[in-house]
Amino acid sequence: MRHIGILGHSIPGSAHCYQAIARHSEQRLGAYQHPDITLDCIAMGRSMPAWESGDRAAVRAILAESVARLARAGCDFYICPDNTAHLAIDLPGPRLALPGLHIAEVVAAEAAARGFHSVGILGTRWTMTAQMYPKAFAAHGIASRAPSPADQDDIQRITFDELVHGVFTQAARDRFAAVVSSLRAEGCDAVALVCTEHPILLTPDASPLPTLDSTDLLARAAVDAALDDPA
Repeated sequence: MRHIGILGHSIPGSAHCYQAIARHSEQRLGAYQHPDITLDCIAMGRSMPAWESGDRAAVRAILAESVARLARAGCDFYICPDNTAHLAIDLPGPRLALPGLHIAEVVAAEAAARGFHSVGILGTRWTMTAQMYPKAFAAHGIASRAPSPADQDDIQRITFDELVHGVFTQAARDRFAAVVSSLRAEGCDAVALVCTEHPILLTPDASPLPTLDSTDLLARAAVDAALDDPA
């Protein structure tokens, strides 16, 4: 089996990903079994000024430090459950120390496999306004839609004032569900939860649309990749 590296960016999201890998591993391998896993997470506080100023190259350099440490720990590849971080990782720059799985490609492939035609995108404002997910979905012939600017403002506020600090309230869950209802009214037949904390808040039973949990899907893909190697 290959050694999985997790490039963490937020604590709740990193923990969610770690647990998802363990769950998918046990389903494949049996109780208490999983590939070797190493998690590296530099405090998000180091990156936030660069995110807020738009200096994604600086964010990429910080994330590259984590990937280098994962390589030194013996990992064979890395995954990053933080969707927004991929906007920095995807920039041109020095080659990262390990190959990685791309979260948007994993989510889009699952949407295609499940036969969805139009997917709403819920994430940070940076992810909702980027072309990363529209391009990934379009490659599979799937349309996509972001929430209205006002809804994006609320999602951004709740994400960074509450969710990344481990605060998950019913009021926030209700607000997210209302946003998803609006996307359904606009023709979406599924919603992609593409921020690591969002699936923790908006569980499938609370969502007006079928959900694509980017963290869980990436964890499953990581287990598949790790088990492709019989060693």
